Amino acid sequence: MEFSPAKIDQIIQSYNGDKGMLISILQDVQAEYNYLPREVLERICVGLDIPLGQVFSVATFFKAFSLKPRGRHTMCVCLGTACHVRGATRILNKLERDLKIRAGDTTDDQEVTLETVNCVGSCALGPIVILDGQYHGQMNMEKSGRLLKEIAWTE
Repeated sequence: MEFSPAKIDQIIQSYNGDKGMLISILQDVQAEYNYLPREVLERICVGLDIPLGQVFSVATFFKAFSLKPRGRHTMCVCLGTACHVRGATRILNKLERDLKIRAGDTTDDQEVTLETVNCVGSCALGPIVILDGQYHGQMNMEKSGRLLKEIAWTE
């Protein structure tokens, strides 16, 4: 996907070019492009008159930001202690096999990105898989397969 300099400028101007709003600007840009392309980060630097290193340090500090293209759907497996002891690692391994990717990667068709998180704070519901922001608790192997069918993912 090509980026539109005018769209980036519009996002920056929606925050009145305020350097202190960098995180919000990055969030809006990521919502638009599903990741933060380098050329977009360079445009933000120009628009806010801040060094590229400063923008990169913010973009790489927060796990919510991605410098790599993400899939149309995002699956995130909680690997916190409560989820781990209830089988989250087995669920992650199954999803990796089914999707033919490793955690942190995106399928070749750009449909699904598989991620992990250390804890989502819903320990009583573990193991947890988050699909496109929606929490699915008490996950098991069968349910994880149904989630893939829900998003109509096939090999």
